[in-house]
Amino acid sequence: MLTQPLLDKLSQLRLNGFRAAFEQQLAQPSYQDLAFEERLGLLIDVELTRRANNSLKRRIRVAKFPVAATIADLDLNPQRGLKRSQILHLAQAEWVGRHLNVIVLGATGAGKSYLGSALGRAACEAEYKVRYLRTSRLLQDLHLAQADGSYAKLLRTFANTHLLILDDWLRDPLTRTQARDLLEILDDRDGRAATMVITQVPVTEWHSRIPDPTIGDALLDRLIHAAYRLELVGESRRKLYSPLRDDVESL
Repeated sequence: MLTQPLLDKLSQLRLNGFRAAFEQQLAQPSYQDLAFEERLGLLIDVELTRRANNSLKRRIRVAKFPVAATIADLDLNPQRGLKRSQILHLAQAEWVGRHLNVIVLGATGAGKSYLGSALGRAACEAEYKVRYLRTSRLLQDLHLAQADGSYAKLLRTFANTHLLILDDWLRDPLTRTQARDLLEILDDRDGRAATMVITQVPVTEWHSRIPDPTIGDALLDRLIHAAYRLELVGESRRKLYSPLRDDVESL
C-alpha cells in the first residue's frame, strides 16, 4: 500500500485533520475491525471539527476582544445586577440573528467589557462575524478613512459585520462630524445587523453629549428601542481582585 503518497495528497488538499486521524487509524489495529464506511465517517468528523475550530479561532481573532472572556467564567451573582436567565438567553446569540441591540451600563470597573467580550465570543461560537472597538478608536479610523479615500469601504466593512461592539460609548462628547459618522454606521445596521454599546454614561445623559439634537434623536432611536439593557452594579472588579487589596486593607 502506498501510504506516504496518500498522506502527501491529503496534505496537498489541506485535509490535515483527516490526515492526522488516518495516521492514528493506521497505528491502531483495532480500527481494522470497523467497516470502511465507519472509518471514513470518523475521518470526516475529525476534519469537520478541525475546520470548525479553526473558523472559530479566526472569528475571535478578527473580533479583537480586549479580554479572553467566556460565558462560563462570568460571575452571575444577582448582587451585580445580572439576571442569570437573561444572560444565558443572550448567550444563545439569537438576538444577533434578529438584528437587535444590547446596551451594557455600569460604573468604571464594574466588568462591562468582560461581559461584552463574553457575549461577543458567544456570537462568534454561533458563527457570527463580530468586531469589538473602542468608540474613540472607531472615530479615529473613520477620520483617517475620510482623508485617504477609504471611508465608503470602511462603512461597508462595518455594515457587513453581524455584531458590532462599541466600548466607551459617548465617554467623550461628540463633534457634529463624529455624530454624523456614527449615524451613518447605525443607519446601515438598523434592522439589518446587531449592535452592542458599552458605557458608563446613563442613557438619560446621551443626548447632552451629541451637539446636534436631530442627529441625537436619530442615534438614540436606532439604538434604544430594540435593545436589551444590562446594568452592572457593585464595586470595581479591579479593586476587588487587585493583587494589592490585602496589603492595603492591612495598613
